[in-house]
Amino acid sequence: MQQNRIRVGIGYDAHQLVRDRKLILGGVHIPFEKGLLGHSDADVLLHAIGDAILGAAGRGDIGKHFPDTNPEYKDISSLLILKQIKTIVGDASARIDWIDAVIIAQRPKMMPFIDQMKRNIAAALDISETLINLKATTTEGMGFAGREEGIAAEAVITMSF
Repeated sequence: MQQNRIRVGIGYDAHQLVRDRKLILGGVHIPFEKGLLGHSDADVLLHAIGDAILGAAGRGDIGKHFPDTNPEYKDISSLLILKQIKTIVGDASARIDWIDAVIIAQRPKMMPFIDQMKRNIAAALDISETLINLKATTTEGMGFAGREEGIAAEAVITMSF
């Protein structure tokens, strides 16, 4: 009899804040005077979640599957990347049991957008919103996030195989 194996994956991403870019987090456009610089839409939350899923499945990381040297991924929505990650690990009979993630940013305030982020992530991964916990924190003015030079995100995933 095959027993379920539970694996844990962690993910982290950070991008620089710059002018003349949209701020996209959790697939939500957040009105702000700066956006995140990156090859894709630079959605650090979805990148951290994607890396955590790939890690739990033993499938490498986002850079391996979606290299920033590939023009096909220029300005791609990270929601599409997350859907493709689900396909990559889907053949491993993987089931996401829990996602816990945090956005690290001094500004803007994330609370008004958290519910839509959860809906977007749940839809991209075809899971229930009840399996997702999202939160945000500041760094009390310390470090690159505190100086509003960038935004980071961390995620922890548990998956059953």
